[in-house]
Order: sequence, then C-alpha cells, then structure tokens
Amino acid sequence: MARTTPPRPLDITAPFPELAALARSAVRLHPRPDSPTAGDSSVGGPLLWPAGEPWPTCPDHDAPTHRGVAPDDVRQRRRILADAWTRPRAEGADLLTPDEREIVDRAVDERPLPQDGPVPLIPVLQVYAADVPALPRPAGTDLLQVLWCPFDHDEDYMPASELYWRASADVTDPLVVAPGPSVIGNSDYLPEPCLLHPETVTEYPAPHELPEELADRIHAWEEEQDPGDEGDEEEDVEVVDYQYDLSVAPGCKLGGHAPWSFSDPFPMSCPECGSDVRPLVTVDGAEWDGNTSWRPLEDADYDGLHFLGPACATQLTIGRSYNMQIYVCEASYDHPHVQNMQ
Repeated sequence: MARTTPPRPLDITAPFPELAALARSAVRLHPRPDSPTAGDSSVGGPLLWPAGEPWPTCPDHDAPTHRGVAPDDVRQRRRILADAWTRPRAEGADLLTPDEREIVDRAVDERPLPQDGPVPLIPVLQVYAADVPALPRPAGTDLLQVLWCPFDHDEDYMPASELYWRASADVTDPLVVAPGPSVIGNSDYLPEPCLLHPETVTEYPAPHELPEELADRIHAWEEEQDPGDEGDEEEDVEVVDYQYDLSVAPGCKLGGHAPWSFSDPFPMSCPECGSDVRPLVTVDGAEWDGNTSWRPLEDADYDGLHFLGPACATQLTIGRSYNMQIYVCEASYDHPHVQNMQ
C-alpha cells in the first residue's frame, strides 16, 4: 500500500520566500513489515548479490568470540512480545509465560558468544531505481545496497556501514543464502524485514543551517503563532513549528536535508579529496514521534508510538533514538562515505 504524507500545515515559502531556493527533494521510504525478496527494495531484506562475490565482513570483529546477543534470539523475542501484546489476558496477569520470559530475557543478556571467522555484515537497505527513479547513483547502475556491522564502532558509536552500487542486470547468478553473524553487539542494529513504499516530499533546512537572521525571523513568526496561556476559555490552537512540521521529514529516507538536532552543524568533507558531501541515506528508527504531522494518511488510525506499530516497523534504534546519516562525496561515488549521528 502506498504511503502519503499529509500536506504541510502551510506553505512556509509564503511568509519566507527566500526558503524556496533552499528546498530539496527527499524520498521517504516508509518501510513496513513484509517478506521482501532479493528483487525488492527493502529494509532488512535479502540483497541481490552475485554468488561469486565475497560477502563483506568487518575487519574489526574477527575474534573467535564476541560479547553480544544471538540474532535468532532477538527475532524470537520480538515475535513473542508481539504475540503477547495482542492476546487477551486477565487483569493483573503476567504478560509472558515463564518459558517466554526466559527467552525474552536471554535475547537481551549480552554474553560471550562464538563467531566462526570475521562478523558478516548485515543487510540494512536495498533500493532499486525502478522503485525510486530519483535514486542518486553512478552512471550505469540502478541498485543501491547498504550493509553494516552490527556492533558499535568507537569512532562514532554507530555501526560501520558499507555502500554498494550495482547494475542489477549484471547479477545473473545471484547468491541464494547470505551468511549472517552468530552474534551481534546490539539488538537495535538488527532490522526487521520491510518492504519500502517510496514517496517524494519537499524539505527545507533545519533551523541550525539557516542564516542567523532568517532563523531569528522564523522564530519570531513561530512566537506570533503561539497564543500562549490565554485562559481556560480559549479554544485549543494547533501551533505550527518550523523545525518539526515544515523543515526536515523524519524516518528513513534518501536525500533531503540533514536533521540536525542535538548538535549544531559542523563542516563535513570527503576524506579522500576534500570535496563537499551531501546526504544520501538517513536511517531512523521512528517514522514519526509525538508530533504526528508527518504520519502518513494511511496510518491515521494509529495514534501511538509503539514497537508493534508502523512508526517503528524496522525495529532499529540509533543512539538514544537519534538517526544515522550517510553522506557521499559530490565529486565521486568511488570515494569513502561519511557517517553522522543526529
């Protein structure tokens, strides 16, 4: 089913026409639980991978044991909890049976577990240009694949990711079963298989990236929209917030603007040539939060934020419910990418 972002509460370029030149298109990916195949655009699904090409592994995790949890335990825990929350139970009764509780607790009990060889990377994202014609890509390719190591890496306390662009027609002998890790460092880095429902939206820079004078005027405009405490007899007025309603879309997406949040913008450049970099992929664990203005129309009946719901379909969490952005060099797709947490 397609997903449709509601129209923005207002056209912000009317009171601030200078924002029009700063608009960018972003593709909200709208992942939803399903059973994707290697021929689908997906989060956490199988990749179209040549059988003769080695599966990537993490060179930083090649010890015989690692402290973490087993992926199979994590998936079983999710299934048990999903079933438990939807089945009827008597008032005061435990959510889980004793056997279920043992499995659920084991899935979060980090302990040394064996790993045969270096840790295989986990498929995170696959996007076909047939589904997203605007997919940024090198000439001659039509497929983007993102994998990552399911452990924190000290340099940024995020999974270390790798990008692959392919011409899907060249994969004539695809891999049938991909290797997977027997231990992962963080259950939040194991995505649930989801199909994508891409949708193009328009974004404007976060307030942190605007010229200071313009950001100040937008803030003053926001203050004018907020009636404040006018007494109990005043009707509730929905206040429009530039940052959360009008600028950067939440959720997994391609392109668009950076969702600067807990830190101010800082210069980023290609580590190989020094050229500017631009956002390619944003991995976000939630498609909307307490502010539901970005909630798709098709999900309007869902009014909560819960691990069972569409807002958190991927089961991913970056940091303390932040997101991970991957930037690519504007001069060459062959140059190393840059990661940032926001």
